[in-house]
Formats: sequence, C-alpha cells, structure tokens
Amino acid sequence: MALFLRDAPMKACWYGKTGPARDVLQFGDIETPVAKEGEVRIKIYASGINPADVKLRSGFSTYGYNFPFVIPNSDGAGVIDQVGKGVTEELLESRVWFFNGQRLGRAYGSGAEFIALDKKYITPLPEKVPFDEGATLGIPAMTAYHSIFSDGPVAGKTVLVTGGSGAVGFYCVSLASWGGARVIATVSSVEKGENAILGGVTDIINYKTEDVAHRIEKLTNGAGVDRVISVDFADSLPWLPKVIRKNGCVVAYASASDRSPQIDFFSFMRNNIQIRPFILNALPQKHLDDARFGINKWLNESPNALRPVAANLPLSRMIEAHELVESGSKFGTVVVSP
Repeated sequence: MALFLRDAPMKACWYGKTGPARDVLQFGDIETPVAKEGEVRIKIYASGINPADVKLRSGFSTYGYNFPFVIPNSDGAGVIDQVGKGVTEELLESRVWFFNGQRLGRAYGSGAEFIALDKKYITPLPEKVPFDEGATLGIPAMTAYHSIFSDGPVAGKTVLVTGGSGAVGFYCVSLASWGGARVIATVSSVEKGENAILGGVTDIINYKTEDVAHRIEKLTNGAGVDRVISVDFADSLPWLPKVIRKNGCVVAYASASDRSPQIDFFSFMRNNIQIRPFILNALPQKHLDDARFGINKWLNESPNALRPVAANLPLSRMIEAHELVESGSKFGTVVVSP
C-alpha cells in the first residue's frame, strides 16, 4: 500500500548510452516507480555516487547491462512511502539507507526522486544520522565491513589498510579501530594522512616517500600485521608477503593497476598467508546482512564517528557530481539530493 499516491512523473537523471558524463547524462521527468511484490518504494533524500557508478556510466564496466536507459548510482537514503505485496505496512515512513540500486541486473538506481527496491537491500537509518551521511554507507561502508570482519574479530590484532583516506579505506580504518584493532594506513600525501587520522588510525605510512615493508617491520618490531586490506592488490604485491605474519591474510577489493598480476606463490605459502579477493555484489545475502547490520551497530555505538560527505549537490547537477568523483580529488562520498 502507499502512504500517498503519486501519479505525477518524478525528476531523475539517466543515460541511454555510455560515455562521458557531459555527453550522456540527461535530467528531466520520467515515470515514478511502483513497489512490486517484496519491494518498498523510497522517497530519496540523498543519492551516493561511487567510482563503480561512474565506471558503469562511462562504459568501463557493464555487468552485462543492456537497457533502453539507466538511472545511475547504487546507494542512497530516504523514507519508505510505499510497500508492495508481502511487505509489512509497519515500514511506511521509516528512515532507511540502501544499496544495490543499480546492480545485479537492475537499471534504475538512486539518481532520482524515488526508487522501488527489494526490501533485503534496505536497512534502518538511525535518527541521528543525516540522509546525506546515510547515502555514504552502501558500497563504501559495506565493502569496508566485509574487508575487516569477514575473517573474524580484530580486537587486539594489527590491521594494515592501504589507501586509508579513500572512501572504502577510511571506513576500513574507522571500523577496524572501533573493533579494537591497531590500525596502520598507507596514504600518498600529508593531507590524506590527516584524513585517515580522523578515522582513528594509529600509524601512517606515506607509500610515495617511504619503504612500506621497512616501516611495517619497525612499527611491529618485526612481527608483521595480521591482516592487510588492499585497494590495489597488484600495486601492494611486491611487499605483501614481507609484512603479513604467519597465518595472516590479505583481503583485496580491487586491483586497478593490473587485473592479472603474477604472484610468487611460495612466498605466500611458506607463511600460510590467505589471499582473498571479493566484490560486494557477489557476496551471499548472509554476508551482506552481516555487513549492513554490523554497520548499524557501529552507527549506534559511535554516533560521533565521521561519515565524510565530499559534496552534496542538487540532483540536477549530476554531471558535475560524476565528474567530481572521476577527478579523484575528493575526500568521502559525493552525494546528490533531489
């Protein structure tokens, strides 16, 4: 049932072909979606934009999509205003954050005033968390949560996060620190090091000017780290087996510098080092649920934790927002608000 009826078109951004943002993104009126069986409709207050979203729009990634048009962006936050068959009406008027808006065969993401989405992709948004911050929690925070906790608790362990100022990396730092770990982060500048410190990092390594393996040896008195969270597996590969202690692991959620890196197998085997790559949208629902409800536990226990919003622009400025993500000059998630 609907909280209120909406027959009028909604405002949205979309593209009918992939390419540069200024060439393909359009803004205007389209049909408002209706919640189908098992779905809720959300009135969107904030839409989060991730690197994966701009790659899909540019054509760099496709996930096999073939639709007449696509509404970009996966993440967002808003209020449920309609529920479909089989969904309790108690959810009406609930504040929520969500993910997988434009993923897994879905073409119609969060770059609009409304979205209809399976209820398994929505999570309650605590009252004290603003909508724009809620829109940063999908891909970045869920990727970070799975990276940090999928191999068990981190209390008393040492975790190395590469790219500790990035959208995912910053949440890795924050969540690992909240989980009781000693957190070391690599960054590429003094400014990015200052950003990572805001998340609770213990030690900073500037990988542009310092030898990472040597610094880890000094910082851990030769013991190494328990886990490495890598934003670029191939780039980290030369020093990875040197810094991970026996029976440790490296979790990698990207390898942009080389998608087919060669590894020295025996250097990992000798110390029983696990190598575990993953992508969020391929995880089983149980792991997705662990991540989203774990994030809410963190939100409730750490209400003052920073959830960085790089910019909050009107929905009509989607082109500018996508270009800001592509610039690589941001700290946090770029958000657009209908």
